[in-house]
Amino acid sequence: MEYLMIIISAIFVNNILLAQFLGICPFLGVSNKLSTAVGMSGAVCFVMTLATIVTFLLNKYLLLPFGLEFLQTIAFILVIAALVQMVEIVLKKVSPSLYQALGIFLPLITTNCAVLGVAITVVTKEFVFGSASHLLNLGESVVYALSTAVGYGIAMILFAGLREHLAQNNVPESFKGLPIALITVSIMAMAFLGFSGMV
Repeated sequence: MEYLMIIISAIFVNNILLAQFLGICPFLGVSNKLSTAVGMSGAVCFVMTLATIVTFLLNKYLLLPFGLEFLQTIAFILVIAALVQMVEIVLKKVSPSLYQALGIFLPLITTNCAVLGVAITVVTKEFVFGSASHLLNLGESVVYALSTAVGYGIAMILFAGLREHLAQNNVPESFKGLPIALITVSIMAMAFLGFSGMV
């Protein structure tokens, strides 16, 4: 039951983009086309899940036992940077067109605060389940990271579809571009707020 609550909460109720406002830069930058939004979502999903596993283990077995908690942020950023470099190398060989489409935003996953935010959240934040609260174990951390990445992907893909649709419509001149995009995101955030009674 706890896993189900984590999944619903991470995807819908506390969506990393629409409720916590983390990772907005690539969200607005890559969401012009549905194909690039799907590719970016996949890359973020892979990096976020893998980074959470590695940073959780690094924190539990290296930083905490030796009293090096103050190095969490720096260590986590280094892990994320290494993982992004690995994804970049694989994408360049496997899908050069997707690699070109993502352009500058692929290296920006390194500084995507959503990835770092999830990694820090799973090692520091206490989650409340019913009347008890506890830090997540590794299994719950992986489920949380994967669910958060899925929520990121859902929001990104929905937004990209809406932006493609808006590009074909007659939008008033003063609203073209970023203004209508921000209005659309606001309406999406209010729609996702409707899920808040579920958990």
